[in-house]
Amino acid sequence: MKTIKIETNVCVCTYAELSEEERRLVDAAKEATSRSYAPYSHFAVGAAALLGNGIVVTGSNQENAAYPSGTCAERTTLFYANSQYPDQPVKTLAIAARNASGFVESPIPPCGACRQVLLETERRYNHLMRILLHSEKEIYCLEGVKSLLPLSFGAEYL
Repeated sequence: MKTIKIETNVCVCTYAELSEEERRLVDAAKEATSRSYAPYSHFAVGAAALLGNGIVVTGSNQENAAYPSGTCAERTTLFYANSQYPDQPVKTLAIAARNASGFVESPIPPCGACRQVLLETERRYNHLMRILLHSEKEIYCLEGVKSLLPLSFGAEYL
């Protein structure tokens, strides 16, 4: 038997250390949390995608009493971007979340289903997607979805 070690590099920075473009994107993700429909979890998530043409698309989580019928902010955002701008890669995706106490104190990662959608979007356009995970204390900056999903399933396995 052998062991394979998988490592992920995560750059940790403050809001002030982001570029102006990235700060605007994080702000858009934070603002998108206000459009969340989360009457059950009370956990509002917003996402903002910067497309290759400079357009920013946002989305928020939308819950349903039948939980599997709802959708996360990341998928809402990417599905909209992919359907409305099918020729534009997603350059950067910012994600923010808040609860009744305010914006979260630690960055939250996307769920497994969202990670798979992020990966498919990245592969669709053959363009690495920068990911910014916002919290009040710090922001995690990741270069590409493989950072979130190192052992990923893709079309090469079909």
